[in-house]
Amino acid sequence: MSGDHAARGARRSLILAAASWGLGTVLSKHAVGEFPPATLLAVQLAASLIVLTVVMRARGLPLRDRAAPAALGRLGLLNPGLAYALSLLGLTSITASLSVLLWTVEPILILVLAGLVLGERIGPSLVVLSGLALGGVALLVYEPGEGAVVGVALTIAGIACCAVYTVLGRRWLGTVDATAPVVVAQQAWALVLAAGLVGVVGLLGGPVVPATMSIEGGLSAVASGVLYYGAAYWFYLSALRRMPASSAAASFYLIPVFGVAGGLVLLGERLALMQWIGAGAVLLAVVLILRRPGEPVAQPASTGAVPAVLE
Repeated sequence: MSGDHAARGARRSLILAAASWGLGTVLSKHAVGEFPPATLLAVQLAASLIVLTVVMRARGLPLRDRAAPAALGRLGLLNPGLAYALSLLGLTSITASLSVLLWTVEPILILVLAGLVLGERIGPSLVVLSGLALGGVALLVYEPGEGAVVGVALTIAGIACCAVYTVLGRRWLGTVDATAPVVVAQQAWALVLAAGLVGVVGLLGGPVVPATMSIEGGLSAVASGVLYYGAAYWFYLSALRRMPASSAAASFYLIPVFGVAGGLVLLGERLALMQWIGAGAVLLAVVLILRRPGEPVAQPASTGAVPAVLE
């Protein structure tokens, strides 16, 4: 696979990952109103794992990569396990808009960690374009109002988990031949953590079973899990194997764009003029970041089973 073709495949994967996370967030809006946070996380991860297993079996892909470092699979305890458990708990006391705005801190944390831990060069153009994207996201999702301190703290803790996950994952992904077994391993570890959290909540007398559950709520929980955890992580890790963590992180700015677009189409929400301007600024910044020249692209071993975007 040529370097240019690999780079295009990585960019395509990042866009698909952002779309999966954004649309998965829209589908989660109904589910989070019916499911307790820990239970919803477990249901979403279980749905994701089932679909991933079926797809991989149908394609003849192995469920395990025996050459992969064990620590790479256990990163699932950190993200999506702990990271999204904290995020869902935080979401119970802050608005969705504030949550999305807080998550735009993640690419900035990744930039800093990638420079410190991986030695990636963070040029001034990347810093400026990241600032443009951050400002665009603020215009896109900002709504006046203050969030609860605990909710903000829990969300930021989850964001930190995701940033550490990306940097550590980028360091170890170069040792594996395919992405899919890594996704399965990480989701399995995350499901173990989610099931444990459900058990702890139950022992403490908290809610673990939805008081009422509509068909739409159940379908939203399953579909959001497949998109948010299965598809998104498959695409994202595929791209992360081929480009620096600092550049891959720029795609996170697209998540609110896809989320707002999904709300526009699926929920009938409308955008103000400033939100349209913000969305345009985000798209422009991300396109310029991903098209910057001179990005080193790793050449992963080919599995021969699936296209590069779905390795």
